[in-house]
Amino acid sequence: MRNIQVRPVRDLRNHYPQLETMLNNHDPIIITKNGRGSAVLLNIDDFSDYEEYMHVKYVAEKLKEAEAEAGSPDAEWSGRETVISSLREKYHGL
Repeated sequence: MRNIQVRPVRDLRNHYPQLETMLNNHDPIIITKNGRGSAVLLNIDDFSDYEEYMHVKYVAEKLKEAEAEAGSPDAEWSGRETVISSLREKYHGL
């Protein structure tokens, strides 16, 4: 289980090996400056997982929007050739 750690910014300089051990154990670290949250440190694998999650979430939201738009009685449909042509024009010859 992950344990969120809260550490002052000075620990980055003075106690980095301890912070690195926490990160290796997949514990996120909230860095504070003057008692307020300033940054979050994550293990690089956890960061990669987070980025993938955010991408999947973004794609799912866009698909939901597209499904809603496609279901609208006012939806305009284009043929395959029109879509490919407009994409080539927009993205310069893909």
